[in-house]
Amino acid sequence: MPKQNSGNDDSEQTPIDFSFVLASSVHDMKNSLGMLLNTLSAMMANSPPKDAEQAQFFSVLEYEAARINGELVQLLSLYRMDENTMSVVIDQHYVSDIIDEQIARNDTLLKSRNIDVQVNCDSNLVWYFDNELIGGVLNNLIVNCARYSRKQLRLTAIEEGNFLCISIADDGQGYPDNMLMGAVPQTPVSFSSGNTRLGLLFTGKVLELHKSKKGQGYMTIANNGPLGGGVLTLHLP
Repeated sequence: MPKQNSGNDDSEQTPIDFSFVLASSVHDMKNSLGMLLNTLSAMMANSPPKDAEQAQFFSVLEYEAARINGELVQLLSLYRMDENTMSVVIDQHYVSDIIDEQIARNDTLLKSRNIDVQVNCDSNLVWYFDNELIGGVLNNLIVNCARYSRKQLRLTAIEEGNFLCISIADDGQGYPDNMLMGAVPQTPVSFSSGNTRLGLLFTGKVLELHKSKKGQGYMTIANNGPLGGGVLTLHLP
């Protein structure tokens, strides 16, 4: 007698949507890492480092946790962009507010690395952009620049040529040559350093979502900035 089809044949199984599974896993990891960061900040506030060696240890912990958390958020955002489920809310905001918010968000990290942050921005400067997305970009830039700067970071926001230009400059060694060639998001992955260029890809995609009759958002990267190191500028129409 022929074997009846039970309906559980492997050929009829629903294929796994790996991208969805990965996105769900990343979401859970992001939440757990967020709790870890909050716990770490509370621990450092209640038990400040006793010496320079312990302060450096805490600094490394917070930097790496913040960097990974930022990359997970970027991964989720890129997934939502690819699935066309990313909602972009363009509204008017005070530029100084969003800059101050991201600096405050990384206050413990910056203090633990003894980095002085300067802000040059007219308190009355307003612009239209997605506050959450641009805030995420600035947060990522501050976290990354904190790693490469020696003692200073400078954030500057001005209106220039009908664009809002937000720059973050450091006093480090500057950007490598392969990041100054123009096609920033397509620069190769470095397995030796672990640099996936994810932050640059995320930044480029966020800026592409900001469009108006003036043009489309973009970024520029240069060396020999105002603090002697690298400078990355966001251009928003």
